[in-house]
Amino acid sequence: MRRMVIAAISLVGLFVAMYLWLYKLGVLGQLSCSIGSCETVNTSKWATLLGQPVALWGVCFYVAMLAVAVLGTLERFERDRRIAVALMVMTSGGVLFSGWLTYLELAVIHAICQWCVVSAVLVLVMFALSVAELKAGSQER
Repeated sequence: MRRMVIAAISLVGLFVAMYLWLYKLGVLGQLSCSIGSCETVNTSKWATLLGQPVALWGVCFYVAMLAVAVLGTLERFERDRRIAVALMVMTSGGVLFSGWLTYLELAVIHAICQWCVVSAVLVLVMFALSVAELKAGSQER
């Protein structure tokens, strides 16, 4: 069940990251941002990593999370500990990266993007679920 929830959360995160990426590509004219200053954050020099928009990295992360979580729901992999470990490792990286980006928003850019906060919360929830998944698998052994 946790893997299905992680997959669903990944899908929500994918939509958020796609929205931000489409903005960064110029497909969208203006971000809908009722709290904070999304455009300030998404047009800052910190909105690009290794020559690509941070939002694209988010899209890649959420696609990978969705794929692993869905794979983990297949009967063949339901009890496979490697899926739980992969989810844990991936979400750990996501939490660290989201933490870094949140630090940049608060301490360097001095602006908050509500969509970035939503993404960070989604990653944190997936991390908590992956910890629970890993613990549950360890207790079954």
